[in-house]
Amino acid sequence: MEFQGKTILVTGGGSGIGLASAQAFHNLGAKVAICGRNKTKLDKASELISKSKERVLSLVCDAGQPKEVENTVSSTIKAFGPIDILVHCVGMNVKERSFQELNPESWRSLVEGNLDSAYYVFHEVLKGMRPRKNGLVIVVNSISGLRGNPLGGPGYVAGKFGLNGLVVATAAEESKNNIRFCSIFPGEVNTPILEARPNPVSEEHKKSILQPEDVAQSVLFVARLPEHVVIPELIIIPSKATYI
Repeated sequence: MEFQGKTILVTGGGSGIGLASAQAFHNLGAKVAICGRNKTKLDKASELISKSKERVLSLVCDAGQPKEVENTVSSTIKAFGPIDILVHCVGMNVKERSFQELNPESWRSLVEGNLDSAYYVFHEVLKGMRPRKNGLVIVVNSISGLRGNPLGGPGYVAGKFGLNGLVVATAAEESKNNIRFCSIFPGEVNTPILEARPNPVSEEHKKSILQPEDVAQSVLFVARLPEHVVIPELIIIPSKATYI
């Protein structure tokens, strides 16, 4: 099978794009470790990926906590071997997201959830990729990481812009180690983060936007490329959306 023998770590793998990506890789033979904060979600996700739990590992981890990230990476390597591909899908938002509504606590949580978490995960995963001179890091960012749309709110936008900068700078440093980075910037996606919108999102609207499986296919596209090829940025939006 296409990814047989490969070890994939998917952060935010309990739902949405992370889960869809983990399923896609597992279906193609990979060993997949998923992590997230919610054990119930992770247990359900593991069963969706494989009823027998074969080639699936679920790990409770708050990516904003360095020690938990360290334990997750070491547990993945212990169970499945060196990590070949990291798919980083961690992200969060709050309902009270306008600048006027933000407070120091919510600002800190948005920066931690969208930016700090990526640093902690990269910090641990790259330790294993550097000596092997090989690795692929696929970061699912957001269109808000390129366009400061008020819908996301200043805290979320700042976190995602920062994430973009982190990836660009780290990719430049790690190219000498043959570690490739790709940032995927999806527009609206029908994932649980919609529940944090200030106004409820209708079922009709959810059906009209990107689905997690759509973005997972773009993740696979990047992962299938030869090692001498890298796509630094990939933008994917609903066909009825405008990109301005």
